[in-house]
Amino acid sequence: MLDNTLLTKIDYKHYFDKAFTYQEYLHNFKKEIEMESQSKFAQYLPQNWQRQSRLDRKLKLNSELLNKVELIQSTVNWLVITEHWCGDASQINPVINKVAEASNKKIDLRFIYRDENPELIDAHLTDGRSRSIPIILALDKNFHFIKSYGPRPDEAQKLVKSILEEGGAYSIPLHTWYAKDKQKSLQEDLLGFINA
Repeated sequence: MLDNTLLTKIDYKHYFDKAFTYQEYLHNFKKEIEMESQSKFAQYLPQNWQRQSRLDRKLKLNSELLNKVELIQSTVNWLVITEHWCGDASQINPVINKVAEASNKKIDLRFIYRDENPELIDAHLTDGRSRSIPIILALDKNFHFIKSYGPRPDEAQKLVKSILEEGGAYSIPLHTWYAKDKQKSLQEDLLGFINA
């Protein structure tokens, strides 16, 4: 649920201008690992880097999504709210990047950190209460908000919610789900996101 009051106050161009390209995001990610970050999430960085690197190397977009991306007529800006420590981001950001790469520069893609921009994520809370990431914000050529997607495919979101309701930890079951799904659900969601 979006907070429309906050949305009207958000200067999306400001955030887009200070955001990073995917290559810059990867550079920052690698640098944080090399510096042996002391953050409370540091333990997740190497595994997330491995997941992300594997998908960067091996993932192929399905033909339906590729065809739809090639048909995009007008330029759109995608701003992704993310963090290096986020397991979902390591599974999703490489796919988003491949979609942008396939778009012939029709999708201008940038990444911005959630924790440095609380007012941005607070305008795009999941279920009106959670700062879950990654979140893709689609912006028009004038940087007006169009729609958002995230933080994960619907089936994965249902899995996480059911585990949390039972008071369990969802990391292992969630990444097991991603391994079995092989980014198929995400690609279907991104197809719908582009179609809409």
